Amino acid sequence: MFKSGTSKKELEQLSSSSTIIAQGVVLEGNMETSGNLRIEGKVVGNVRSKSKVAMGSSSMIEGNLLAQNAEIAGLVRGVVEVSDLLILKSSAVIEGDIVTGKIMVENGAIFNGKCKMGADVKEINLGERTRKKEAQTA
Repeated sequence: MFKSGTSKKELEQLSSSSTIIAQGVVLEGNMETSGNLRIEGKVVGNVRSKSKVAMGSSSMIEGNLLAQNAEIAGLVRGVVEVSDLLILKSSAVIEGDIVTGKIMVENGAIFNGKCKMGADVKEINLGERTRKKEAQTA
């Protein structure tokens, strides 16, 4: 995802950037970012962020979510792994397992699956799985 010559300053700027998937947008494919991500639309694929993922009430992810922090008000059909704090807003629906360091659940939030809290969530390495799969298929 990043050039091998990406400087530390450039990486810091990328991690403080934000990306928005607007309501009505459907993104098909896996998504990786170092910065914050706001989702109001639909993502069909896995989402990985080294920062925070915020999902609005109209949002949907059909795939796994891996992030440092997440605030979910929409629907996730897949595994949710958050290394620090996961916030489930009252309109959140999770259809899959949750692994998180800490969790805050508002009244009305729904999740169907197992929840493992206080567990060590794997380190978020962007592009690692993709490169390994490409190397195995070549």
